[in-house]
Amino acid sequence: MGRLGLDLTRTAVFLDFDGTISVEDVGMHVLERAAPHDEWWALHEQFERGEIESRECLVDQWALVRGDEAGLRSIAAEVAIDEGFEPLVEGLRAAGARVAVVSDGFGFYVREVCEPLGLQMFTNAVDFASGELEFPHEDRCCPCSSCGVCKQAPIKDARYEGLTTVLVGDGASDRKAAALADVVFAKGSLARWCRMAGVASIEFDGLADVHDVLLG
Repeated sequence: MGRLGLDLTRTAVFLDFDGTISVEDVGMHVLERAAPHDEWWALHEQFERGEIESRECLVDQWALVRGDEAGLRSIAAEVAIDEGFEPLVEGLRAAGARVAVVSDGFGFYVREVCEPLGLQMFTNAVDFASGELEFPHEDRCCPCSSCGVCKQAPIKDARYEGLTTVLVGDGASDRKAAALADVVFAKGSLARWCRMAGVASIEFDGLADVHDVLLG
């Protein structure tokens, strides 16, 4: 049993992807390589300041991206995955926990990494045939109804089942989920936001840290 003493057979763990499972933000890496920097960065800063929401930011950023599917997948694959990712997933599953990935990024690179592990994924998608960015996990019934992926929705579902919910994240797209989850692991700008907003969190540097706390 880990340091928190959670009954992992009654726990659902939700992992962000960009900057959490990946060591850097893959979406930003793709944008840096395949879109005009000043334009995509201005949108990013507007999102960080809360002037636009994630779905608007993603649509406008994706419209700036140039390149074919093979080239963009190759660029995304340049970003390393946290070495603690697979051990964490395997350990949590062995302990009986439910594990899912919640990512409000471009989506295509999330599936390449997570599908081989059979993980449930809540992420956006790219139709490379049409070039359109799609949002299969938006929640138009949500009061804000403005995220590409509503990260609160699967957390609410898990809590309705009586499960303890754990969020592991690093950025602005995790804030609404962090405000709802029972346990929050935070790094980067999410950790800074949690401190300012008074949201209790466990700060971490890499997924091995999360493994140590949850699994011992």
